[in-house]
Amino acid sequence: MKVLNAIIAIILFSSAGHAEINSQFFDDVHNFLGSVVTNGKVDYEAAKSSADLKNLVDYISTADVSGDDDMTKQAFYINAYNLIVINEAAKAYPLETLNEISGFFDRKDHTIAGQQYTLNSFEKDFLLKEYKDPRYHFVLVCGALGCPPITNFAYTPILLEQQLDRQTKQALNNPRFIQTGDGRIGLSQIFDWYRSDFGGNKKAVIQYINGYRDNDLSTASKLYYYDYDWAINDVAGANNTIGSASGTGGGNNSARYIVSSTIAKGTWEYKVFNNLFSQRTGNDGQGNLSERSSFFTTSYNVLYGLSDRFNIGYTGRYRRTRNDNLPSSLLSVFGNSEENLTRGQRSGFTGAGPQIRWAPVKKWANFSIQSQFLFAIGSDLEGRDGSDGREPLPFLEWDGNIWWTQFFNDFPIGNNWSLFTEIDFLIEDLGSGESNRISTPATAIISYNASKKTIFYALAGYSPFWLENFEYFRQFGIGTKYQFTPNLELELLYTDFSNNFLADSGGQAATFNLGLRFNLGNY
Repeated sequence: MKVLNAIIAIILFSSAGHAEINSQFFDDVHNFLGSVVTNGKVDYEAAKSSADLKNLVDYISTADVSGDDDMTKQAFYINAYNLIVINEAAKAYPLETLNEISGFFDRKDHTIAGQQYTLNSFEKDFLLKEYKDPRYHFVLVCGALGCPPITNFAYTPILLEQQLDRQTKQALNNPRFIQTGDGRIGLSQIFDWYRSDFGGNKKAVIQYINGYRDNDLSTASKLYYYDYDWAINDVAGANNTIGSASGTGGGNNSARYIVSSTIAKGTWEYKVFNNLFSQRTGNDGQGNLSERSSFFTTSYNVLYGLSDRFNIGYTGRYRRTRNDNLPSSLLSVFGNSEENLTRGQRSGFTGAGPQIRWAPVKKWANFSIQSQFLFAIGSDLEGRDGSDGREPLPFLEWDGNIWWTQFFNDFPIGNNWSLFTEIDFLIEDLGSGESNRISTPATAIISYNASKKTIFYALAGYSPFWLENFEYFRQFGIGTKYQFTPNLELELLYTDFSNNFLADSGGQAATFNLGLRFNLGNY
């Protein structure tokens, strides 16, 4: 009898120490996800007030998986990760991106089956190391549109293998996730960040992808990694998810480059903007314009994301100027011929200095403030008229420094239109000993997204100069932007320009602009 009692005690002790996940957990997850997930997006407003979500997260924290088989553990862990992301996002909602929540992925600890993890450590240091299954990358959803879509059903032990295969196959056959064309293959940065999980080299990555595709990718194609979309996968948002079944709802705004937003933490942005201003003035005695003055300016900017809301960088300016008699080409400013000159020609770097961009309000994702200070480079930049006995020199730039602060805002209008506004506070000729030139330019741009790569826009700008004698300029223009790749954008712009002098003298002026933007992620 004593032996029997001991055996029973051992069995009871073993059972007590090896509890199993309650099967009701998977039913409850299934019901909850079915109530808040639509086409791969989450209704965070509903999740925020859901008692079911709170109960599920509480259960996740205390669950005992020690008595469960691997398939049950894996199904539990996948659901746990996705539910914790939804819960944390819902608590902070409304928001544009989970990166707005400090330390969301790598600082805040969460209790999962009695153990403490950050989301990053749970995914990278535990799940991927423990199970070494690349399919996890297509079922663990980080709450961003760049992720494969979250499902509206629970992962379950019995169906897990089929579910992992199905979600992987859906992602790798989705033309928005695997982008092909022109002999190139665009991959999510998931394949870059976790390259070793997919074989570690180009050939292995493509072989892995082809294992789930209906149409194989060519190993001869060139690979590139498109920008990861960190916008929250909110059902109330305008953007599509990668795996949206309907393929509708976001229009082209989902792919557009938001010019007013700060760049993401750890990324670089390089911009070069070329402006050619040319005006025709003077009178040849027969009522015809007689002179041309042209200014070519190259502005270059480098920004780095210290955080998602604060960027630092460097800016500089190179200028060329030329004054000659008509007839002459507006492109003559690029030449060195002294023929036909009236007041000479000059060129050189005129200013350089630091720059910052800051998004001060979390909820205003596309509002930012940019400020730059250009220290004047060179001497006698303003030129001279020859009255001092020295050779006349044309105006190139103000002799003093320049402090330029810009307030940007940008927001979509429907699926294909957007409005950009800019108000500036500009102080020129600082420290020269002369009176500072203060102006407050304002610009509005209405854009039409003709396709995922092409934007057409119309621009209107006006700037008063707050001087003793009031001055102004105004310009109206049309432009286009084209994204050769998600990281490389070309911009063309033409504007008709006027100011006090041109209006009073009957002169004419225009600007011709060419811009390049290159973005480099480093997450």
